[in-house]
Amino acid sequence: MSTPYYVSPDQIWEDKKEFVDRGIEQAKEVIVLEYNNGLLMVAENPRKTIFKMSEIYDRIALASTGRVSEYEALRVAGIREAEIKGYTYYREDVTGKWLTNLYSQHMSAIAQAWDTKPLEIELLVCEIDGHSSVGSQIYKITFDGTYEEKERFAAIGGKADSILEFLENTYQEGLDIKDAIELAANTLESIEADAPESYEINPNTIEIACLDATLDRRKFHRFTIEEIDEILGNAS
Repeated sequence: MSTPYYVSPDQIWEDKKEFVDRGIEQAKEVIVLEYNNGLLMVAENPRKTIFKMSEIYDRIALASTGRVSEYEALRVAGIREAEIKGYTYYREDVTGKWLTNLYSQHMSAIAQAWDTKPLEIELLVCEIDGHSSVGSQIYKITFDGTYEEKERFAAIGGKADSILEFLENTYQEGLDIKDAIELAANTLESIEADAPESYEINPNTIEIACLDATLDRRKFHRFTIEEIDEILGNAS
C-alpha cells in the first residue's frame, strides 16, 4: 500500500492565497469614497451587461471585483437574505455589519475547505445612515472572509494599493458629488499612466453609483451614461 501524499495545511493555505492573488491582480478596480451626501462608488467596467455595484437593501450597496459568476451569486444571496430578515423582523435590522458577517462566514467556509477552490473576489459592503450622510460605513472583505472597516475611502482590484496611495494625497472631506466623481476618474486615469497606450476615462468605460442620504427610502442611485457624460464632459 502506497503512502498518501502529504501537503501541510500551511502550504495549502499559501497556495490558495497565491491562486486568488493572481486572479485579483487582473481584476478591474473599484473605488468607494465619502462625499458630502453619502458614498460614491466608481469602477472601471467597459461591459454594460454586468454591474460591479448594486443595491442590496434600502441604504446598503455591494461593490465587487474578481470573477463575475462568484460575486453575482453572493449579490443575489445578499438581496434574498436581506429581504427575508427585513420582512420577518424590522427593516432597520438589516445593516451593513450584519451583511458583512454573512458574507464573511460564507467566504471563510469556502476558503477553509481543503478540497474547494476559494472565491476569486473582493467585496466592499457600503452603508449610509438612513437620515443623513453622517455615519457611513465601508467594509472590505477578502477571499478568506477577513474583513475590516475603512474610513473615508477604499479600493479593491489589481491596483488597489496605488489607488489608496493616490487618494491619501488628493482626497479632501466635504466633496460634492461632481468633485468626488472627478477625483475618482482622475485616480483611475493616474494608475494607468504607465500603460503602453494612452488611457482615458469616458462614459463607456466607467460605472458610477452612489448611496445618497437625500433620496427617499431607497438611497441607491445608478448614474446613466448621459449623466456621466455631462459630469465628465464639463470637467474636461
